[in-house]
Amino acid sequence: MTKILKTEGMNKCIGCFTCMLTCAGVNQQNHSISKSAIKVRTRGGMKGNFVAIVCMACKDERACAEACPSGALEKRTGGGVLLNLNKCIGCKKCVSACIVGAVNFDELTHKPIICKHCGVCARFCPHECLEMEEVENDI
Repeated sequence: MTKILKTEGMNKCIGCFTCMLTCAGVNQQNHSISKSAIKVRTRGGMKGNFVAIVCMACKDERACAEACPSGALEKRTGGGVLLNLNKCIGCKKCVSACIVGAVNFDELTHKPIICKHCGVCARFCPHECLEMEEVENDI
């Protein structure tokens, strides 16, 4: 079975950004939170709860992939997409197409940063705010 990232435990988040640092380090070989596929922010102000902005693993209509003119975003089994860097032309259409704002863009490489649901952020979250959930393997 395939797994996808779920953020239901964000009420326990203290904003340590370990998930973002780990994601950037493992997937982008960079320790800047700007290179992370997951974004953690407050819901409003300094006293607001934290929220995680991350790929929802769309199954039916993957707006980011549909907007991609080069076919660089390929359907991922279980939901979401995988980025084929060799096909990507850096047009940013996937960024504006994502309905939840989960596609980030690296201005240095001119490529999108998209969650591939690898689970490294969940494994290193010290408060278990993130988890990987098994889903059907249908495309």
